[in-house]
Amino acid sequence: MNALPIRETLTDSIKYWEPRRLVYNIALGAIVLTYFGLNYPESKVLLFSLNGILFIFILSVLANVAYCAAYLVDVFAQLSGFQAGWRKYRWILLVIGILFAGAITRFFAMGLFSSSPSSNS
Repeated sequence: MNALPIRETLTDSIKYWEPRRLVYNIALGAIVLTYFGLNYPESKVLLFSLNGILFIFILSVLANVAYCAAYLVDVFAQLSGFQAGWRKYRWILLVIGILFAGAITRFFAMGLFSSSPSSNS
């Protein structure tokens, strides 16, 4: 079986991963909201400060940059001789990525919301 040309491979990768980015972001957002809620009302002090908002924004952007790592693996696998098998099982990479990012998000959320920050503005 021949590997797809690079343009078709990239298009296929985008078609597969971009709709699933929403699932990824919802999962991470749910973790953050859970820890925010568990530590409410102390957590609102951080969330409603400029530094808190900027920190969460930076972490959100970094989480989405990390999501793009799936493209490297996906395109590499599709251009290899394992294309057919890879397409069938690439959902496993999505699950592993969500679990890994979820674990990292949990630790950040615990650190952000578990104690009330002193003199944040």
